[in-house]
Amino acid sequence: MAAPTLLLIFSGKRKTGKDFITDSIRDRLGADNCAILRLAAPIKEQYAKEHGLDLEQLMGTSEYKERYRLQMIRWGEEQRERDPGYFCRQVVKDVTSPVWIVSDLRRKSDLEWFKSHFTAVTQTVRVEASMETRRLRGWTFTPGVDDGPSECGLDVGVRWDWTLRNEGGADELEGQLQPLLALARSRLTP
Repeated sequence: MAAPTLLLIFSGKRKTGKDFITDSIRDRLGADNCAILRLAAPIKEQYAKEHGLDLEQLMGTSEYKERYRLQMIRWGEEQRERDPGYFCRQVVKDVTSPVWIVSDLRRKSDLEWFKSHFTAVTQTVRVEASMETRRLRGWTFTPGVDDGPSECGLDVGVRWDWTLRNEGGADELEGQLQPLLALARSRLTP
């Protein structure tokens, strides 16, 4: 693992468009220059292994994943209690790109881990969308998930470096992305 020249940490509620935005940034910077790190990946991999579940379905957006979401969240919390940096270390261990994007930050302990290890290069990004926009993208309120720490733990007490409103307008989103892309491109040049 080489240290990044820029670490963009994205957070936001379900169906705000975090993956769409982070994929778009990576596509523009190029896969050699930019890696997307999904904290959910090592959680889902280990959970699937320990519980005999289909990893591919857990990684998607299926009803299968939703069936196990709450138990997986609880299991992940238990792992973090034993070792707060475990999943963070797993997700960064083989990354060599200069720009890293954490696409799915959900916990203050994870934010603290990244900031403590990559202080000088970390920028935090909060993605927001109205409940109506999220509903149009397929979101429905799930008790125990949408009112739990994995969705609400970063709602207060965090100073975001960037806030993006993603209501579905391509031009509006593009205008918000340009300064972030300019920063990322500036970190690619030696």
